[in-house]
Amino acid sequence: MSGAPAAIEEHAGVRPPVLAELVERARPLVIRGLCRDWPMVGWARQSDDAFARGLAALDNGSEVDALLMSPEQQGVIGYNAAFDGFNYTHHRISIGQGLQRLAQYSRRGDAPGLAIQSAPVAGCLPGLLENHALPFLDRAIQPRIWIGNRVTTPAHFDEYHNIACVVCGVRRFTLFAPEQVRNLYVGPLDFAPTGAAISIARLDRPDDPRFPRLKLALAEAQVAELHPGDAIYIPPLWWHHVESLQRINALVNYWWQPVRPAGYAADTVLGCLMHCVLAFRTLPPAQRGAWRTLLDHYVFGDGDPVAHIPAGRRGILGPLTPEQLAEARASIRRYL
Repeated sequence: MSGAPAAIEEHAGVRPPVLAELVERARPLVIRGLCRDWPMVGWARQSDDAFARGLAALDNGSEVDALLMSPEQQGVIGYNAAFDGFNYTHHRISIGQGLQRLAQYSRRGDAPGLAIQSAPVAGCLPGLLENHALPFLDRAIQPRIWIGNRVTTPAHFDEYHNIACVVCGVRRFTLFAPEQVRNLYVGPLDFAPTGAAISIARLDRPDDPRFPRLKLALAEAQVAELHPGDAIYIPPLWWHHVESLQRINALVNYWWQPVRPAGYAADTVLGCLMHCVLAFRTLPPAQRGAWRTLLDHYVFGDGDPVAHIPAGRRGILGPLTPEQLAEARASIRRYL
């Protein structure tokens, strides 16, 4: 990465930020020491072995998803050389088995990359829930744990608000605003490692001639290194590239969506993006431009597109009863 990227803004107060303020600011924020008092952060500060022992003692044996990469992949999750598959094998193992494997790999100079991915804590380490909570989050927002060695997840985005807490090792976060999508050379939306579309340009290879606009993204990058006890808030649709820098690293994260009117939107809107690709991409340029204007007017604009329509006649553009919402969904299905 050339030049010195900007630092991600850090929370200046002693007390944790207010959740509503995090959501409203719509920008990343590093929160140093947010979970410094968690027991497993204390284990990690003692040693990797103490962390592994403490976590293994709470493992209930449930299997979780794990990725295994050959040493030649340098720990970078991605595609295989033919681009018809991925550069890892998928396994189901327990947390304890993963920790044992990481201990073995820590003694090797050419260790394979191992990453336990997005394991629901309630399902595999339920004993953590009581003493490892964020008090300003609703208890219904369930944490997930990520454990591995020196593994890199290339730049990708989530649809949800995200608070990620480093509990062992060191992780370097490199973030890009949503508008950098055109400079990150993102792979297929519907064929992606671990389900999230990723950048196929390596940030540590800015001079790769295949990706000339990558330098434009790097010039706008924001970076922070997080240590045990530190956390970061990542807004929806912000691209984040995450490097795990130690022999054993672990992170606990929380995803959530703000409460929206019941029935108005699915849990995920990524399907809407893919449908828009199918619907609009092959239209002639003039038609695409016209549809862009309509979307800006009715969806993305700041004005009120229905102020001139009587309140009771605004249809799908106004507040809907459950019955009207069901009728609107049925109409959309007929269009599809």
